[in-house]
Amino acid sequence: MTQYAILTDLNKCTGCLACMVACKVVNNVPIGNYWNKVLRVGPNLKPGATQYPDLEMYFVPVQCQHCQNPACVEVCPTEASHKTADGTIQIDKQKCIGCQFCAMACPYGVRYLNEEERVVEKCTLCEQKVAQGELPQCVAQCGGVARFFGDLDKGIESFVGPVANFCGETFGERVGDSIRPYQQSEVFHLPDVGNSPSFVYILRDHEWKGEN
Repeated sequence: MTQYAILTDLNKCTGCLACMVACKVVNNVPIGNYWNKVLRVGPNLKPGATQYPDLEMYFVPVQCQHCQNPACVEVCPTEASHKTADGTIQIDKQKCIGCQFCAMACPYGVRYLNEEERVVEKCTLCEQKVAQGELPQCVAQCGGVARFFGDLDKGIESFVGPVANFCGETFGERVGDSIRPYQQSEVFHLPDVGNSPSFVYILRDHEWKGEN
């Protein structure tokens, strides 16, 4: 089995939106639509705090979670939305009739109707790049080296990120070599309503506002 996914270290994400821009450019996403959105969480009072300036804030990139049990696939009447051998959820535009049942079933609101083509679109996890052995564009262009790509079935320690060079020293590559240690209690997913989202988020020293 294979389940491709993205891991994001939220303590390293600066909210620069480079992943949003890179995604739109490489995938020719129409103006006004996004395959990847960066949400700001906060500022909120820190746990136990009662007043300013004891605040915290972080950013959460949200896109198709390429779920292990996708509701969008279940409701598609033409099988246009389907799960592939690499675990990603793809849309066959030749079969899509634009009914948007999948968009309504998605708990994360990451699908939209392309008004010009009259088909539903979303993040493909840059299947055209991954097939060539490259990283998804949002991972490759992450300036904070906060995003990593890999196969969940091989464990998140095997995920690979972009390589950045600062003052002659190279950073990036595997998760285990690139981010601060974390506890299992600091590993999160977007809310699971029976769909089992695949994407992973690591957040330390902050209060996670979503459900596991």
